[in-house]
Amino acid sequence: MLDVQMFGLAAGGHHFTNVLLHSIAVILLFLLLRQVTGAFWASAFVAAIFAIHPLRAESVAWVAERKDVLSAVFFMLTLGAYVRYARERSVRRYIVTALLLACGLMSKPMLVTVPFVLILLDYWPLQRFANFQGLWRMFVEKIPLILISVPTSIATFLIQKRSSGAIAPLPFAWRLENAVVSFVTYMWEMVWPVNLAVFYPHPEDHLAIWQVALTALVLLAITLLVFALRAAQPYLLVGWLWYVVMLLPVIGIVQVGLQGHADRYTYLPQIGLYLAAIWLLADLTGALRFGRPMVGATAVAVVALLSACAWKQVAYWKDSETLWRRALAVTRDNDVAQTNLGMILAEGGRVEEGIQHLQEALAIRSGDLHPHYTLSLALIHSDLGYALARKGALDEAITHLRTAVGLQPNYADAHYNLGTALSQQGQIREALEEYRKTLELRPTDAEAHTSFGNALAQEGFISDAMAQYEAAVRLAPDSVLPRNNLAWILSASPEASVRNGAKAVELAQQAVDYSGGENPLFLRTLAAAYAEMGRFTDAVQIAERALGVAERSNNSAGARVLQKDLDLYRAPAPLRDSTLTNAPSNK
Repeated sequence: MLDVQMFGLAAGGHHFTNVLLHSIAVILLFLLLRQVTGAFWASAFVAAIFAIHPLRAESVAWVAERKDVLSAVFFMLTLGAYVRYARERSVRRYIVTALLLACGLMSKPMLVTVPFVLILLDYWPLQRFANFQGLWRMFVEKIPLILISVPTSIATFLIQKRSSGAIAPLPFAWRLENAVVSFVTYMWEMVWPVNLAVFYPHPEDHLAIWQVALTALVLLAITLLVFALRAAQPYLLVGWLWYVVMLLPVIGIVQVGLQGHADRYTYLPQIGLYLAAIWLLADLTGALRFGRPMVGATAVAVVALLSACAWKQVAYWKDSETLWRRALAVTRDNDVAQTNLGMILAEGGRVEEGIQHLQEALAIRSGDLHPHYTLSLALIHSDLGYALARKGALDEAITHLRTAVGLQPNYADAHYNLGTALSQQGQIREALEEYRKTLELRPTDAEAHTSFGNALAQEGFISDAMAQYEAAVRLAPDSVLPRNNLAWILSASPEASVRNGAKAVELAQQAVDYSGGENPLFLRTLAAAYAEMGRFTDAVQIAERALGVAERSNNSAGARVLQKDLDLYRAPAPLRDSTLTNAPSNK
């Protein structure tokens, strides 16, 4: 909200905030590692890789992923506060740590694993315990922090599962196999960050047994190795467990979304791998005569290479079409990318091209009848129906939209799109039912209230339509259409008990202002509102202005209507719309 107050909807300002938060997190990470290890250059190397790795592009360039960079700042602050507490324990310092963790959890519940990360820091580099009894004492010390973390995760899980767009879970075996492979996939992307995409389809049951078994052996081997080396190189155990444990909430065992894995999930977990790898490199080269220059040269080369890769990766985020075309180029059978690209093209006026991509998406998903994909299949049908309706193919559009609501009866968008298509086809009574269902599922949808009001007005239920417009105005304070439509009824209704000139002028003026003042439809309503108040001079002035706009845009039909309005106001007489007569209530 603060961003919008400062920058409006200009993307540059929002991106600046993301970059700023990410930069703060980078600096805090460097200061933390230097403080607890005393290793300046190794700490700087870890922070530099965290800052510039191409896998960070999604978390920083995607404005809506603000929760990653914001939670990272609080994560680093939490670790720093805990280090201060561990070196000089006090209730005040513990409370500060807990409050910072709470802020981090409110930013992103993925920080539920922070208490475990703190235990890892106790082991190395803080060296607060050396045996099992010490480990137990450190765990007990973290119980208040765990009590803060766990309820957040439970609440998040329940909200996601109960939301109207929740998806059915995949079979547990599929999720477990994908989770095992994803641990290694993220490691491979860390060292070879190419072919990154905004969305990776879930592999479902297509992972080969040998592939799952091999990756499981790799994970087991690494775990055994770092445990065996814990005395000489404790940072290996700490870095590895940091990575594994922080990934657990988003590794896919608990399925959220349709993706197999996502770049953004590596944002904080991979710090553990950076730490382990760089401290090992420093150890291995420290005994060499030219070890330090070698590490320095390696660091410069790695950071430069990652910078070039990150520059290229961020370029794919310049607009939505580029982003989804890139996803299609580097992934296979990506129905989500096909759907999103199709909708972007259709909404941009390239309807035929958009429909082709939506049909591709439907072909991909139609072959899989697993219940997990019912929502996905409904979304594709719904978007294809929307695009066909824009094309004017209403019969075909309605067929797809009916299929969508059949697959997902609680899919509000599909009901809304079906209502709109039915309304365009003149089936107003059926459209009313779809709008009602939309609002049952999503009662705060101002656009649905407006469309419902329009359909009610067409059927003569004027009082009910007014109630819908009023609801839309309350829900969307800067909305234009419901203000204009309500002002028209208050100005031009044949029923004196309905009309309210003063209120009509207020609403119509707002509609004109919010729309830029050059829409002849909204200007016509404002003129009618002035006429209802008896301010015919103002009505004539506004109507002449509307007529001028219509004539300049070659809107001959609109100009004829406005000329008739002008004749009325010059008479002088107010405008009355005979279609605004109330039929019996539709409630």
